[in-house]
Amino acid sequence: MRKTLAIAALAGSMAVTGLALSPAAAQAATTSTGTSWGKFFSSDHKAYTFGKTWKSGGVVHTKWYGVDKVGGKKGWVWFEFYKNGSWHKFNRSFDGKVVGSWSGRGIKKVYTFTCWAGKFDNCGRKYRIY
Repeated sequence: MRKTLAIAALAGSMAVTGLALSPAAAQAATTSTGTSWGKFFSSDHKAYTFGKTWKSGGVVHTKWYGVDKVGGKKGWVWFEFYKNGSWHKFNRSFDGKVVGSWSGRGIKKVYTFTCWAGKFDNCGRKYRIY
């Protein structure tokens, strides 16, 4: 009888402990510290971008920084992402030092590259950031 009670008590304490850890484990699965990326330069090294990308609650977030080292002309950061079975892309311009961010739900992959002096001019290498 004592063995049965001891086993029942042990099983009960394990179940309570498992319930106590469950919300923390679930939160850890939905929140990530993210990945820092960059410096990604334009091909002529006159502009670069860097930032951080992370996923939280099913939404992919990207915070980026653009630096135009020369001035006079704009730098461009491009983002290409895969969502719902197709690729999408957009760009943002920057002159000097700029901070920007964007987010989206259902994103599977994200790539970025940096250009300077035009949307399609002096573009650097493409990098996967998520």
